[in-house]
Amino acid sequence: MNRRNRISGISQLGMTLIELMVALAIGSFLMIGAVTVFQHSRTTFRINDNVSRLQENARFALDTVVSDIRMAHYWGLTARSVNVAGRAKPTDPAGLGPASCGQNWTINLESAVGATNNSYGWGCAGTAPVETNSDTLVVRRVSEEPLAAAALTANTLYVQSNRQGGQIFAGTAIPAGYTAATSETHRLIADGYYVSRTSSLSSAGNLVPSLRRQTLIGGGTIENQEIMTGVEDMQIELGVDTDLPGTANRGAVDRFVNADDPILNPANAAYIPYAEILAVRVWLRLRAERTENGFVDTAAYVYADQNVPAFNDGFRRIVVSKTIYIRNARPAT
Repeated sequence: MNRRNRISGISQLGMTLIELMVALAIGSFLMIGAVTVFQHSRTTFRINDNVSRLQENARFALDTVVSDIRMAHYWGLTARSVNVAGRAKPTDPAGLGPASCGQNWTINLESAVGATNNSYGWGCAGTAPVETNSDTLVVRRVSEEPLAAAALTANTLYVQSNRQGGQIFAGTAIPAGYTAATSETHRLIADGYYVSRTSSLSSAGNLVPSLRRQTLIGGGTIENQEIMTGVEDMQIELGVDTDLPGTANRGAVDRFVNADDPILNPANAAYIPYAEILAVRVWLRLRAERTENGFVDTAAYVYADQNVPAFNDGFRRIVVSKTIYIRNARPAT
């Protein structure tokens, strides 16, 4: 009886201190491993989310500018800017349209694509502070779809065109000599893109930059619009055809130049009067809205005519670019 009691008592004993310590150690290692995996997964998710958001914003901003550039020089049924009556250069007497961004800024159709290099320079004030180390880009064209006469509104600028030419007009009365059967009415579009150091997402101590545009809207006024937040810089190069009209290579891009290149400046001795802009190359540099814990941007950014040293801050950045050929450009022959 005593032997059976001793055996029963031994079988009911609990874990020893050594066994308990071993179990706690194994459990701790498993918990540390699980927490480490979770933290790494969370960090990877945050990085992927920030990169994906940057890429998505970059695609949207680039697509907005690219689609506009592709339609430059589109005037409806007529193919050449010189065939549109009512157009005017900045040096000409004031014509139709608002002068807030500069004289004849909206109706300078012969310059369907224009740009400035590392400067702003328009008469209309941009959202301050404007990024003066960024380029600007102006695109002039008409809307893709023709408008019915009933859709025209007062003071809005339109181009009435047929196969022989076109006419800029304002309001609801179609110019004399044009009929609905042989002509079309399109709204005139003038978009000026630039970069501001602030945006709708800015807060105290954290200015979030943005890509913006000055755009001609209904009623004949210029409206300042925000396109995409996070855009720090925009750089532009113009693809130029410098071959003589009538030569074999006329109609092909010879070189890409900055907007202030002497061959595009009538006041410069190197000016080429027959040079035609046939393509545009665009770079956009975007940064995240907020800093990223544990990340330091140590990269230098070299693109276009920029050589930007490392920011050494916590914002993640990307640079995107695209070259766009202007499908409606018609170089003089």
